[in-house]
Amino acid sequence: MQPPQPEKSKPSVKTEQRGRILGIGGVFFKSANGGQMREWYSKHLGLADKGQGAMLPWREHDDPQKEHVTVWTIFPASDDYFPATQSFMINYIVDDLDALLDRLKQEGVKIDAKRMNESYGRFAWIYDADGNKIELWQQISPKP
Repeated sequence: MQPPQPEKSKPSVKTEQRGRILGIGGVFFKSANGGQMREWYSKHLGLADKGQGAMLPWREHDDPQKEHVTVWTIFPASDDYFPATQSFMINYIVDDLDALLDRLKQEGVKIDAKRMNESYGRFAWIYDADGNKIELWQQISPKP
């Protein structure tokens, strides 16, 4: 007699949740000596930032045709784009900003009421458990 065979389970249907982080869109930090910091990072790490940020291109692992860029830049110490209590801010690229914000709201995450829509994308901001401001960005797809 053969031992019972385990039932073969049906292959699970992959349902992709919308509102996912795709990658890091930007790393922003403050410095009282922006020029010296840009020079240091350029000389020692090759991050050439002439004031608009260093652009670091990359492609999606699962879809190499999709190109992205991560912006690395230094803000003046006095800049209020993110709180004075915060020395850096991360920008995350998301696939569906509205879906992510809806889920985060249900989860009780603090969400900034401000929104920004630009030709290159939509922005929103949230705060982590320590109160750090986080930027979310959804790229606007080019019209066919």
